[in-house]
Amino acid sequence: MAGRAHQEVTAVAILEAQVQTDRPRRYLTQFCKHAAAMGGSRGHRFRAHSGTAVTRGEIRLDASRTDTTGTVTFDPWGRCDLEADDTALRIRIEADDQAALHRIRDIVDNDIRRFSRDELRLEWHPVDTKNPTRANETRP
Repeated sequence: MAGRAHQEVTAVAILEAQVQTDRPRRYLTQFCKHAAAMGGSRGHRFRAHSGTAVTRGEIRLDASRTDTTGTVTFDPWGRCDLEADDTALRIRIEADDQAALHRIRDIVDNDIRRFSRDELRLEWHPVDTKNPTRANETRP
């Protein structure tokens, strides 16, 4: 995905999802703005997103976006890249381990469902980090 201007993650675990929608750019923008607010100085409570308590300072969020791409870094867990076109929103999560991958996935799932008023459901597909080309070929 384009727009990888932030921290590079040595990904051990990768998930991808794609969802068809008539508002992919809206959801990309909303997610990135929300992540930026969570990472800002307002002290947004992260507990509501992760389902478990997160110690203040345990995670730092950084978000950037253009009209069609976005990146949210969940430091030190991993990152989430988003890409929107006219009909779909594509999301890729990369993390150092499965636990971090699942924490980021849960946050993304919950926020996208909430922003879409439960209309969008993400179907995640693992990417084979040893052979990513082959994993991508098997996606629907």
